[in-house]
Amino acid sequence: MDIMHTNKEKLVTGIKLMGGTLVLLITAPIILNSSFKNQDHPLYIPILGIGIILFIAAIYFGFKGIKMFMKALFND
Repeated sequence: MDIMHTNKEKLVTGIKLMGGTLVLLITAPIILNSSFKNQDHPLYIPILGIGIILFIAAIYFGFKGIKMFMKALFND
């Protein structure tokens, strides 16, 4: 039986990606909430766009981090 070893470099990369995702998952709702509270402000649309982009980035990096974990654990 062949014993699989964890690729530590990929595992560290996956952990870093998931840490960045956590930061994005905390900041994106705060920015969106701030933009919705200040709808009469002239910077409403740019701040709303930044919040949406951060949410999309959080989803992307979350999937990328999980994929990197799977590569590290199963040696793909």
